[in-house]
Amino acid sequence: MRILVVGAGAVGGYFGAHLVRAGRDVEFLVRPARAALLREHGLRVRDVRGRVEAVPVRTVTADRLGPDYDLVVVAVKSYGFEDALEDLAPSVGPRTAVLPFLNGMRHVDALVDRFGADRVHGGVAMVMTRLGERGEIVQVGTMGQLVHGPLGEHPVVAPDDVHAALDTGDHTTTAAGDIRQELWDKWVFLATLGACTCLMRGPVGRVNSAPGGQEFTAAVFDEAIAVATASGHPPGEAARERADAIIADTTASTTTSMYWDLTRGNPVEADHIVGDLVSRGRELGVSTPLLSLAYTHLCVYEEGRA
Repeated sequence: MRILVVGAGAVGGYFGAHLVRAGRDVEFLVRPARAALLREHGLRVRDVRGRVEAVPVRTVTADRLGPDYDLVVVAVKSYGFEDALEDLAPSVGPRTAVLPFLNGMRHVDALVDRFGADRVHGGVAMVMTRLGERGEIVQVGTMGQLVHGPLGEHPVVAPDDVHAALDTGDHTTTAAGDIRQELWDKWVFLATLGACTCLMRGPVGRVNSAPGGQEFTAAVFDEAIAVATASGHPPGEAARERADAIIADTTASTTTSMYWDLTRGNPVEADHIVGDLVSRGRELGVSTPLLSLAYTHLCVYEEGRA
C-alpha cells in the first residue's frame, strides 16, 4: 500500500515515523523548506527519555503529486487544513482513501464534500507530542493511539486494509464501529478542556482548585455535551466518565496543545475546535455562553498576534 502522509509535524511526523520504521511505503507531503530539512537531518523524533532518532524519510511537494496513492493520511493543524486540502487533491484517485487525524468535524465535512463519503475515513489520534524549535518531534507523554473507521457505506479501501497499514505495533490501533461518535466524543472533551485552560490560563487542576472552578468546568462540559446531543451524537456513559475524570480533577496538570500554543504566542485552532462547536450550537438553538466567551477570547488573542 502506497501511503502519503500530509504534514510532518507533531502528529503526522510521530505516527509517520512509526510507519516508515515498520517498512511501509511512505512519502511525506511537505513544503519545500521542510523537505530540505528532512533530507538533511531525517525526521528526528525525541522520546520521553530524551533519546533522539533520525528516521530517513522520502518527501514530495505538491507540484509533483499524482493519483498514485492507496491511503492519504492528513495530519496538519486545522488552520492549515484548507491549504493542505488543495495541495493533496491531486493525490486522490478513484481508489484512494483519505484519512484525516484532526480534531472537530469541519474537516470531515469538507473532505466528504470534496471526495465523497466512500473515499473518506474518520480518524482520532491520541498522542502527547510537540514540534520542537529545530523541527524535531518531541514526545512529552507515553500515550499513542489511533482510532479509525470508514464514513461511507461502500469504502473504496477496505477498513481491514487501512488497519493493517496503520497497525505497526509501536502504538495502539483500533478500528471503530462508529467513527463519527468517536470524533464527537473527543471533540466534546478537547473543546471543554481547551476552552477552560485557555480562558483561565492554567492547567485544569488549578482551574478546579480555584473558587468556582469546578462549577465553571462542569458548565463548559455541559454546553459541549448539549451541542453534541442536539447534533445526534451524545457521548455515552463510558465516554462521559473518562472525560469527567480529567475535566473535574483538582490536582491534574493537564492542558491541551491549544493552551501550549497560546501561552507561547503560536497560532491556535480556535475556529476548528471551539468556534465550530459554538456555530453548530447556534444553528441548533443550543445556548453556549461560556464556549462563546472562550471563542471570543481566542479570537482576540489571534487578532493580537496578527
